[in-house]
Amino acid sequence: MKRLEIIIGICIIVFLVAACSMNDMNNTPTKQVEIFFKKYQMLDESVLNDLNRVVAEEEQFNNEQREKYKDIMKKHYQNLIYNIKDEEVNGDIAIVSVEIEVTDYSRILREAELYLQQNPEEFQTEDGEFDIQKYSEYRLNKLEDASETVKYTLDIGLTRIDEEWKVNQISEIDEEKIHGVYEY
Repeated sequence: MKRLEIIIGICIIVFLVAACSMNDMNNTPTKQVEIFFKKYQMLDESVLNDLNRVVAEEEQFNNEQREKYKDIMKKHYQNLIYNIKDEEVNGDIAIVSVEIEVTDYSRILREAELYLQQNPEEFQTEDGEFDIQKYSEYRLNKLEDASETVKYTLDIGLTRIDEEWKVNQISEIDEEKIHGVYEY
C-alpha cells in the first residue's frame, strides 16, 4: 500500500512539473502572438464578438448584407497565414515581428470605387438617386470572389504584466492589414 502511495505521489509531482513547464512554454512573447493569430484562424469567440460589433455599426448594409459580410470575414480569418520572423525582448517589453498573408480586399475596394465612378448609373434608383444598397451588394460580391493575397510584416508589441506576456493594443494600421483593407 505504501508503494502505491509513493508511486501516486511521484506521478502527481511529475504531472505538476510538466504542467508548470507547459505554462512557461506558453508564456513567451512569440507564443502569445501565435495564440493571438490562432484566435482569428479558429474564429475565437472574442474575434467573432468584435466582428459582430463592427458589422452591427455598419449603416450601409441591410441585414442580409451584414450576414454576407460576416461570412466573408470569417473565411478571411480562417485563411490568414502567419509566420513569426523575430522576437526581441528588452526587460518587460517585447516586439515580435510576424509576416502575415491575407486576402487583398483593399485592391477590390479600390477597383469597386473606380467602377462606381465610371458607371454611376448602375447604382441608382429609378429616380436617379444613388442606391447604397446596390453598391454595397456589388462590393460584397467582389469581396466574396477575391482570391489574390498580400503579405505584410507587423511588429506586435507585448508587455509582461505579473510575469505574463500580454499583446498590446494593436495599431489601427495593423488592424487594417489583418483585415486585408490596408491602403498600400
